[in-house]
Amino acid sequence: MTKAPTHEWFKSSYSGGSGTECVEAAVVQPEILVRDSKAPERPYLVISAGAWCNFLSVVRRTPPGHF
Repeated sequence: MTKAPTHEWFKSSYSGGSGTECVEAAVVQPEILVRDSKAPERPYLVISAGAWCNFLSVVRRTPPGHF
């Protein structure tokens, strides 16, 4: 994990407005950064673009509540 510099972070369009259980992502080619939106000053994960695509593929085809 790495300390969070300033990047353009975004939340999923599926995130609720309550501010709970949400992560943010930033695209920094060739990687994706992922952090806890409730603690943006904390370290973030660095994920390869390929791994991120695989993750999204699984999430998109998995029914809600099956994780």
